[in-house]
Amino acid sequence: MGGREVSATNNGLAPKTRQFQNRSLICALRCACKSGAIRFDEIMFPYVALSKDKAWQPGPYEGVELMILHKHESTGGVVVLRKFKAGHTIPAHTHPDANEWAYVLSGEWEESGITYTSGALFFAPRGIRHGPHVACTEVISLTIFDGPLTVV
Repeated sequence: MGGREVSATNNGLAPKTRQFQNRSLICALRCACKSGAIRFDEIMFPYVALSKDKAWQPGPYEGVELMILHKHESTGGVVVLRKFKAGHTIPAHTHPDANEWAYVLSGEWEESGITYTSGALFFAPRGIRHGPHVACTEVISLTIFDGPLTVV
């Protein structure tokens, strides 16, 4: 149909291109291993959180639950799964001690008359008033606070 045929064996790349990519990858891996950047005898991630091992707990507002995945002991920052129950509105508020990033994993979140769904990323700088947030459906977000989670 006018398009070129792509072989499953070469992914549509000319043999020299494939050979160059393979050589570049091998060189990069050798360099990383020699420099100590990649160690196959150590754990890759020193901290792993599994949601199946965590529990939901009440959040700062009615209709909000938090699952704390990690808390940084020296900064008080937290990484949480946050659940907004459908139909709940979180009033406008400020986080005086932390920047906030929220990535919507599922659900419909309304902000300033616009409905956002999975894949939306919100950022609220420390001390800046934001909201209200409206949960049109149940919303789950991955939310990061780089300081203590306080709400005013």
